[in-house]
Amino acid sequence: MRKLYDKKEKERGQARAETPVYTATYKVNRSDLLLEFLLRKCNTSRNNVKSLLARKQVLVNGSLVTQFDFPLAKDDEVKISKTPVRGETAKAPVKRQSKPMPPKKISIIYEDEHFLAIDKPEGLLSVESDKETECAYGYALSYLSQKDKNARPFILHRIDKETSGVLVFAKDIKVHSMLKMRWNELVSLREYYAVAEGVFEEKTGTIVSYLKENKNNLTYVTNDPTGQKAITHYEVVAENGNYSLLKVQIDTGRKNQIRVQMKSIGHPIVGDEKYGHTKNPLKRLGLHASKLEFISPVSKETVSLRAPVPTAFWALFGK
Repeated sequence: MRKLYDKKEKERGQARAETPVYTATYKVNRSDLLLEFLLRKCNTSRNNVKSLLARKQVLVNGSLVTQFDFPLAKDDEVKISKTPVRGETAKAPVKRQSKPMPPKKISIIYEDEHFLAIDKPEGLLSVESDKETECAYGYALSYLSQKDKNARPFILHRIDKETSGVLVFAKDIKVHSMLKMRWNELVSLREYYAVAEGVFEEKTGTIVSYLKENKNNLTYVTNDPTGQKAITHYEVVAENGNYSLLKVQIDTGRKNQIRVQMKSIGHPIVGDEKYGHTKNPLKRLGLHASKLEFISPVSKETVSLRAPVPTAFWALFGK
C-alpha cells in the first residue's frame, strides 16, 4: 500500500511540475519583435531577457519561443513561465505543444497570397486558452505549415467558441498590421444567422444599446453611455410559432453582442447557456457567422467570405 501511495504522490508531483506557473501575461498591441517587446514590458536587461528565452520560459500563443527576433503581431499573447516549460520550441512558424492538428478538421472557404479563411465549426475555440489547446488557429497553422514550413497565421478577429462560421487569418505580418489597425474602417459587412426563441412582433428592427462586463466577465446591456455602444440590425427570414430565424448584421463587433442584445429584448438565442436560453432544439448555440466582407489593404478590392448556414438551422423551419 505504501509503495502504491508513493507512486501516486510521485505522479501527482510530476503533473504539478509539468503545469506551467506564469509570472506575467502580456497582450501585444502592435507588430513587434519579441526581444524588443520583452525589454519594454519586463523592465530588465537585454541579457536577462535572452536568458528567459534560452531557459525556455517564454511562450507566444501557448507555444515555446527561444528566437529573440521572433515576429509578434497585434493580439498575440506572450507569457513568462516561472520555470522552464517542456515542449517543442517554436521558431517560425509556431509549433504547437499539443498533438498536431490535421487540416481535415477545418473547411477552407477562401485562400489567396495574403489571407486564409475557414468555416469554423461550433465548439472550437478561435485561439487557445489556458484550459484548452485545441483551436482554429492551430488547425490553420498545421494547414499552412504543410505547404510552407516558415508560414504562420496571424489573428485578425475572433468568434465565440459556440459560434460557427467565417474566421479569417492574415498570412503576412505586414498585411495583418495594415488591416488590423483599420479593421472597423475596412470591414464593410458582418452578417450572422441566428435562431432565437419566440416570435417577433417587429419582423425587422435595429437594437442600439451600451454593453458592459460584470465581475464574472458576463456582458450586459446598460443605459450608461460609458459602456461600449453596440448596433445590431435584424430581419426575420423564417418562423414556426416557437422560434425565429434571423439574418443579422452588426455595425459594431462587441463581445457576445448579438447574444446579449437578443436576450435584452426577450428573444435569447437558442442553446445559449451563458445568457439564459430556455430551449435548445439544435443541441448547440443557434448562431453562425455567415458572411464577412472587407477591403484588402493591399489590392484595395473587396474580399467577400461566405460560410453556408448550417442545414440544421433551416431544417428547424421545414426548409
